[in-house]
Amino acid sequence: MSELSSNWKTLQAMLNTGKQTRRPSLKRRAEEQKSSTIKTRKCPKETATRTTEPLNAEVKRIAKMGGVQSSKAVNEGNIGQSPSIALWATDQDISTEALAEAYGLGLKGNMMSMTSHKDKVNHGRSSEVEVGKYVGVDCEMVGIGPGGHESALARVSLVDFHGRQIYDSYVKPEERVTDWRTAVSGVSQKEMRFARKFEDVQSEVCDIIEGRILVGHDIKHDLDALKLSHPFRDIRDTAKHRGFKNYSHGRKPALRVLARELLAVDIQEGPHSSTEDARVTMLIFRKFKSSFDVDHANRYTQRSTPNIARKSKKHRRKH
Repeated sequence: MSELSSNWKTLQAMLNTGKQTRRPSLKRRAEEQKSSTIKTRKCPKETATRTTEPLNAEVKRIAKMGGVQSSKAVNEGNIGQSPSIALWATDQDISTEALAEAYGLGLKGNMMSMTSHKDKVNHGRSSEVEVGKYVGVDCEMVGIGPGGHESALARVSLVDFHGRQIYDSYVKPEERVTDWRTAVSGVSQKEMRFARKFEDVQSEVCDIIEGRILVGHDIKHDLDALKLSHPFRDIRDTAKHRGFKNYSHGRKPALRVLARELLAVDIQEGPHSSTEDARVTMLIFRKFKSSFDVDHANRYTQRSTPNIARKSKKHRRKH
């Protein structure tokens, strides 16, 4: 009986030991299961965070639309590389000008007028700039003839819709210069050592502006100096815009006045820069483009309407 009692005690001890070893195991399993459950709940949240953050950043970037015409494809983390909206627009045959117009790019803080550090005086044609629909132009003149009262071309500058330099060149006047007007034109006899021939400049400018909308200030004088013509339908002249006459008592406003009143920018405080003037003119046009478009549509729609009416009457009489 004593032997049975001792065996029973031994068996009891073994059972108690088994219980003690199993309980921690069950506890660990419960903790592991809990831990596993928590991780599973976090995964979708973490995945969603990783996925939406780049998208939100992209939406904000598109809303700000800073520097779209030169933006590159950006890495969007787990969603792979996504092309920028500028590259998308190119694929869709949408010009950067239309894109900039739609989002009002380049107008905040008049940053376009601050790109003069990239200008290259007398550089000729800028091969890295692809010319779009709009071209801004400005010329600098020197005096010829008795007293230097007549004007001849001495420098011409062209910029694109974004204010980037397309073309800049000094021009050798075909006539003898009697007044260099250096204080205003910024041109002296020294620059003529590197100037191009008039016919070469004329040909290059003609190639650039042909078939495009030309933006300038009192542009007739520039075209006269270049001895070029351009369709009136394809000209936008900031000196003739009716909404700007308030700044000059009904006369043609000076460009420096429009720059100060409309852009809060001071220009022409010293010798003029034709590139800067062309850029500021383009900026004024861009800022008020919708108004220019309305005036242009009204002018040419009204001219074409009577022709349509006459055709309609003739058509009725025939029948």
